[in-house]
Amino acid sequence: MKAPRITKEELKGKLDAGAEVVLLDVRNPADYAASQVKIINAVRIPLDELEKRAGELDPVKEVAAYCT
Repeated sequence: MKAPRITKEELKGKLDAGAEVVLLDVRNPADYAASQVKIINAVRIPLDELEKRAGELDPVKEVAAYCT
């Protein structure tokens, strides 16, 4: 299943409009540590753990994932 893509401008528009969007950072620990990009209030679940940890996400809310 292919997930739709969203631009940062589209995401900002949703957030500014009050949409409840879960920001999900799926970068692996090494990539996260090496990056200067830290998303405040993001849920961090590395992609290789996502299937087993998906229950940590609110099934009602839209999820926007960040990866590199």
